[in-house]
Amino acid sequence: MTDRISVAIAAGGTAGHVNPALALAEELRGRGHEVRFFGETRRLEGTLVPQAGFEFFPVHVTGFDRSRPWTLLTALAHLAREERRLVRAFQQDPALRPDVAIGFGAYVELPLMRAAARLGIPVALHEQNSVPGLANKESAKSAALIAIAQPSVRAVFERHGGPRTRIVQTGNPVRRSVLAGDRARGRAALGVPEDAVVLLVFGGSLGAHHINERMAALKDRLLAIPDVCVVHSTGKDDFEATRDALALADGESARYRVQPYIDDMGDMLAASDLVLSRSGASSIAEIAALAVPSVLVPYPLATADHQTTNARFLVDAGAAVMFADADIDGAAFADELAALLADPGRRASMRAAAQGLGQDRAAALLADELSALV
Repeated sequence: MTDRISVAIAAGGTAGHVNPALALAEELRGRGHEVRFFGETRRLEGTLVPQAGFEFFPVHVTGFDRSRPWTLLTALAHLAREERRLVRAFQQDPALRPDVAIGFGAYVELPLMRAAARLGIPVALHEQNSVPGLANKESAKSAALIAIAQPSVRAVFERHGGPRTRIVQTGNPVRRSVLAGDRARGRAALGVPEDAVVLLVFGGSLGAHHINERMAALKDRLLAIPDVCVVHSTGKDDFEATRDALALADGESARYRVQPYIDDMGDMLAASDLVLSRSGASSIAEIAALAVPSVLVPYPLATADHQTTNARFLVDAGAAVMFADADIDGAAFADELAALLADPGRRASMRAAAQGLGQDRAAALLADELSALV
């Protein structure tokens, strides 16, 4: 292994792909390595990557719409063109050629993965979800390393990987801004005392309408539990309706904070004693990294029900409990939520179980594995 390596990263489309890639990039940069991203300027990576201070090499690809089969021809043509362009760029500019290339599962990774494989550059993949995407399955044959966040995908990549592919469970990298979350700072921002029991509710970047409705119905019961404070992120589109449904009195608003989104997720997670949320891959990673006990309600329309599989990762470890979306209107859900808020001993055991997963070390583990390929 050399002291300083150059790493090419392809990640795009959604925060679920881009943020773990940025978490890895932050770890690599902290070790003195060179990092360059490859992606679409018009997608989320085109904004988040430059904001984080990383070099960005534009790649233009188009996806394949299964409802319009003819779009496959255009997608394949763009893919082949971009692959050739990257091969030429790496051959003509030795400073641009990476020592290793890693893709995070979006379609935009394919030109980089194929160009690297053609030139003998080691290829690695990271899969955040419990159900692998098409891009990673397509790239798996040429991968020297496939890093997975959850054990449920190992069998899939054992089938799709090449004869020399190594599969390693590293966890899902979490950005340093989240890992740096501080309980005292978060509670100071909320204006709640140390002995308060804080319930953090969020539904992912878009919110969760059904959870928002149920929280409004449970408000009186939750606030009847001594010392409980609620921080409820509704999502932008559902904020006004949820605020109106809650109809918080002046005295209640001191203990129940409703807001459209959370800017400082690290501090809010660190300040919390219990989380109620959906179970997207990024949410699971952040909850586990900060070792917060959780009640998980998987989004019922997720592809291949992957949010249920995501949630089982924490449930099986003893770090979370899970309810189907269809079941949260029942008494069992309300009883469990109230029981957890009133039981510090049970929450402590769930926190210890989450800490045992080592999710806070995911970026470092993945950086170690990448360095070992060079």
